[in-house]
Amino acid sequence: QVQLVESGGGLVQAGGSLRLSCAASGRTFSSYDMGWFRQAPGKEREFVAAISRGGATIYYADSVKGRFTISRDNAKNTVYLQMNDLKPEDTAVYYCAADRAFRVLAIRPEDYSYWGQGTQVTVSS
Repeated sequence: QVQLVESGGGLVQAGGSLRLSCAASGRTFSSYDMGWFRQAPGKEREFVAAISRGGATIYYADSVKGRFTISRDNAKNTVYLQMNDLKPEDTAVYYCAADRAFRVLAIRPEDYSYWGQGTQVTVSS
């Protein structure tokens, strides 16, 4: 089992940047694929980015491609989401999630077993 804690959210103006971090407990972080998801008020949770155990495979949602970068440091048990050129439509609670199943890197929320508590990102226009 793994516990996840996100940090780095906040209020930023459009065009600005934030870096989210997700720290994982335990000694098996490198066994998990990791994903970032977000949920805006009144909307379903949506996929943002995912990275495989060793970092070789990365997926992005089309809406963030070219602006967001996911990375991980297995020595620090941490996954990051660098968000540049933020837009008001990026406003949401951002969650990191972990998947230990051995399969193709997942992008559906239901494929992830472990979730953090979320961190709020607000982008003002």
